[in-house]
This record gives sequence, C-alpha cells and structure tokens, in this order.
Amino acid sequence: MARECYICGKKVASGNQISHSHIATRRTWGANLQKKAIEVDGKPSNEYICTKCLKTLKKGN
Repeated sequence: MARECYICGKKVASGNQISHSHIATRRTWGANLQKKAIEVDGKPSNEYICTKCLKTLKKGN
C-alpha cells in the first residue's frame, strides 16, 4: 500500500524533471507525511498525516 495522508488523501505526485538542455525524465514527488497518533472513532490510532493537515489540527478550530 502506498503511503497517503489519512485526512486529505495526499500522496505521491509524478511529473517531469527538466534538465538544463530541456531533456524531460520522469520523477516523483512524495508528500511530506508524518506518522502521528490521532483519535479515530474515539480510539487512538497511528496514521500517516501530511504536515499541512498537522498544522491545521494543531491550530484547532
């Protein structure tokens, strides 16, 4: 299973890496995922969460 954000579903993105001579080769960008303990259905669970969602959770409502 590929790692993706438990909250927003962010995962690996792909595209082209462009060299100085403009040769395009395929590459991937991984989401910045951190494994954190969060509450899921009232029970603590360790899930992968992207840093953007972590920032939102930390900020509160």
